[in-house]
Amino acid sequence: MVNALCEAEALGMDTVQVFTKNQQQWVAKPLDPGMVQEWHAEVKRLGWDKGCADDKGGKTRGRIVSHASYLINLASVQDELWQKSVDLMTDEIERCQTLGIPFLVHHPGSFVGGVLEDGLKNIARAYKELFKRTKGSGVVSCLEGTTGSGSQIGGAFEHLATLRERIIEATGEPNKIGVCLDSCHVHSAGYDLSTRALAAKAMKEFDRVVGLAAVKCWHLNDSKGKVGSHLDRHMEIGEGEVGQATAATVSRDTLAASGFAELMAHPAFRDVPKCMETPKGMRAGGEWVVGKGAGKVPNDTVNLNRLRWLAGLEMVPTPKEPGPTSVSAAKERATSAESKGTAAGKATPRAKPKGTKTAQSSRPASKKAVAPAKSGSKGRSSR
Repeated sequence: MVNALCEAEALGMDTVQVFTKNQQQWVAKPLDPGMVQEWHAEVKRLGWDKGCADDKGGKTRGRIVSHASYLINLASVQDELWQKSVDLMTDEIERCQTLGIPFLVHHPGSFVGGVLEDGLKNIARAYKELFKRTKGSGVVSCLEGTTGSGSQIGGAFEHLATLRERIIEATGEPNKIGVCLDSCHVHSAGYDLSTRALAAKAMKEFDRVVGLAAVKCWHLNDSKGKVGSHLDRHMEIGEGEVGQATAATVSRDTLAASGFAELMAHPAFRDVPKCMETPKGMRAGGEWVVGKGAGKVPNDTVNLNRLRWLAGLEMVPTPKEPGPTSVSAAKERATSAESKGTAAGKATPRAKPKGTKTAQSSRPASKKAVAPAKSGSKGRSSR
């Protein structure tokens, strides 16, 4: 997991989204104490243990995000699956608490074999048990908005509002339940983000139904599916139905006219961690490359700089040696600083503007493809 921090730093990001365990397994080994110690040391060195807006209780939280296992379905109408999901979610919360990760994102779930009301009741019932088991934990669970396909819960803003209300009523813990919005999911679910004006309208609607203060994390991805298609296919920033352009036509003008411009400039999201879950790989960077000549650069660099530009931030330089070499170099620098007994220092805040997820805070975000989805990074972030 520590490698995820180093890789995100090498790419110029200032937050990260991770898996704390193999997300395809129901049971995981306990966290290694040595790794936990190293994790805390690196997070502190980077300064990622602080930097986001204060919560209502006044306690400043860090900016790192974890994504829970995709196996979890708290809405399930099958007793065995529901119980296994509660048990696994308990472990996810406890792992985040141990690692000092303030935000845990998860999909609400699906009511296959039942009706919507069954799913909503089961999620609220699950949280009553979860918060009882993890009493005293400071982790904020974030219900992720979905595309609303089939029996998925979370596509409609009303679903998220109802869930928060019922969970708060069942637990009395309003500060421990938030929302994570995904730009691809929001658009595909039927809330048009294809222009800045339409995105502002969608956020105004979310504020009316749920409340913008509930948003604790953003996943920034473009969408292959058209508005209302319910298709969950992430694309490069500016090159899908939200950006209204392609790899060949995307430009500063098209980005400035898109919903991404509104999301990156919205004051309510200035200090909210943002994670990119865009496709991984290498590409020609064009105008989005800083400090590097001809040649291919990481997709993350291009996506990150597009978002940073929209936020009015300086674009980050391209890693001299993208990939594992950059990660190793960053880790070596940290080890060297520690061995010399010097303070490695805090990563310079890049300003404000989750597939491995590339995250950022009002600044750019992390990706679902940025790091391998092992016990480690799910994405990174660039606040």
